[in-house]
Amino acid sequence: MKVLLTGASGLLGSAFAKAALRRKHDVIGLVGSYSEGIDGLSQQKRIDLHDLASLEKLVLESFPDAIVNCAAYATPSDCKTDPSKTAEINVALPEKLALLARHLFARYLHVSSDQVFDGNAAPYSTTDTPNPPNNYAQQKLDSEKRVLQTAKEFASVIRIPLLNGNSLRGTRSIHEQLFHAWSQGKRPSLFIDEHRQPCLTDNLAEAMVELCERTDLRGLLHWAGQDRLSRYEIGQRILSHFGLPDDLIQKAQRGDDPQFATRQSDLSLDLQPLAGILKTRPQAFADQLDALIVPKPYRNWYDAI
Repeated sequence: MKVLLTGASGLLGSAFAKAALRRKHDVIGLVGSYSEGIDGLSQQKRIDLHDLASLEKLVLESFPDAIVNCAAYATPSDCKTDPSKTAEINVALPEKLALLARHLFARYLHVSSDQVFDGNAAPYSTTDTPNPPNNYAQQKLDSEKRVLQTAKEFASVIRIPLLNGNSLRGTRSIHEQLFHAWSQGKRPSLFIDEHRQPCLTDNLAEAMVELCERTDLRGLLHWAGQDRLSRYEIGQRILSHFGLPDDLIQKAQRGDDPQFATRQSDLSLDLQPLAGILKTRPQAFADQLDALIVPKPYRNWYDAI
């Protein structure tokens, strides 16, 4: 299968490329400014995804069997500061890819987020009504609607949680961001009253490759890890995994700082029916930790501890 992959240099995109290669698929990866090689790609092409005309030309020339969209502005503050710019990638891009997938009769997999929910009635099933609390969440919800309206015969929208993994730059995932803070002499405050269901990118990527191969699994889907954990519990387990002192993190509550008071309290997901259908299975957090390595930018700091 020939797969066109957007966001190939990102945390999830790079994991998907490797997972697809293991299944003998041919992946054309689209990147922005990233210039180094990415394992798993048969071709690596640079493109500005804001330029939908150039994107259309590239997609039609490539004529893929499947399109996987991992590109996004995923930081809520970016979506608040510049909603027009971020909507070009978070909303207009996935809609355009859906249109192209329909034109090519190609499988289309669009990545959305657990953030579309308000956090007040977890665990959330695919039939629960979203209530996005911020611009980012609203953009992700808008993208879901447009994708499924445009290419419902070909598209799956998979909502995903907080991600673990080893990114290409070593700066993107949960543990990598913590290492960055620690290397700067900071003690991050992690919430005891904010719960997530973290997932390893490698595991999610395997599930996504399966979805590309399955034309019968369309519409809204959920994927995450097995365990519901507070942000503080996640930090504790990461510290233990790397043999670091417990006092490198500190407890906090969302209400301690007004800017975090509206953060969703619980975004855990009901993973049915997908978890009962795929060969890939959701992972326990302990198994996810086994895959994590010390990020390259912070190895000197780690070795000096």
